[in-house]
Amino acid sequence: QVQLVESGGRLVQAGGSLRLSCAASGRTISGYAIGWFRQAPGKEREFVAAITWTGRNAAYADSVKGRFTISRDNPKNTVYLQIDGLKPDDTSVYYCAGNSRGVSLSQREHEYNYWGQGTQVTVSS
Repeated sequence: QVQLVESGGRLVQAGGSLRLSCAASGRTISGYAIGWFRQAPGKEREFVAAITWTGRNAAYADSVKGRFTISRDNPKNTVYLQIDGLKPDDTSVYYCAGNSRGVSLSQREHEYNYWGQGTQVTVSS
């Protein structure tokens, strides 16, 4: 079984940058696609980005294209989400999730098998 742990969330000013990490333990994630989702207070969780197991392909929500970059380092068993140009609307708990279908770039939560506990990102205006 895969355990995922997110880190890197913090309070940051609008316009700033963050890099979130999703570290896996228990087994390698090299065969898994990884997605990032976020949930703002009072809102449903939404898809942010996904990356295939090779790292060659990625997908982004329209709301984050051009500002968010997903990447992975399989030898380190870690996936990253670089966030630039942060906006107050980016304030959310950010979750990473693993999809055993490694070629998938799904935006559907139910297609992900493993989830982390989330990391809080707060953007002040």
